[in-house]
Amino acid sequence: MRLISTTPDRFWHRTTLGCPAELHPWLHDHGSLTQRIQQRCSQFAVHPIRSGLTRIAYDEAALLGIPPSQHAYSREVFLYADGQPVVFAHSALAPADLRDTWAAVSQLGNKPLGTLLFSHPLIRRMPLSFKALRPHHPLYRRAIAQLSHPPSRLWARRSLFYLHHAPLLVTEVFLPEIFELGDIPVHIAVS
Repeated sequence: MRLISTTPDRFWHRTTLGCPAELHPWLHDHGSLTQRIQQRCSQFAVHPIRSGLTRIAYDEAALLGIPPSQHAYSREVFLYADGQPVVFAHSALAPADLRDTWAAVSQLGNKPLGTLLFSHPLIRRMPLSFKALRPHHPLYRRAIAQLSHPPSRLWARRSLFYLHHAPLLVTEVFLPEIFELGDIPVHIAVS
């Protein structure tokens, strides 16, 4: 059994200090991001960028309880609303969990991961963490691939989802076009 990190994430934070007010409802919503975007647009699409075994960031490996030198399964997609990229999503999990608990993840193709995560009654979501990604961050660099005028920072959130004690890390990077969708009611989890 892997030991999953329970120490606070020193690279990501529980607050969104300095974040634009209009982004707060998107960052803090605990429901399905896919569903929220779909409610705000006429056409929703998932554009897969890459999936497969790869090295992930050290802090991601620590959260998943795998050695940093071990490959993880990673999936990256852009979520599009009415033809515009609004979110870059990055997910990661241990390869052993892909063969068993999270096997459906490798079969998603252009289907949203959110549909799986929020339809399974046994999946538990852990608290959200936030970060303003700057140009030196690898996720920032991959997220701006669809942007003609990238901003100086992009806000992101991440959380672990558990199914049968197996963690799946999901990171969502919000792109500037998200502001065109308007705000949404916030579903805050009650502890």
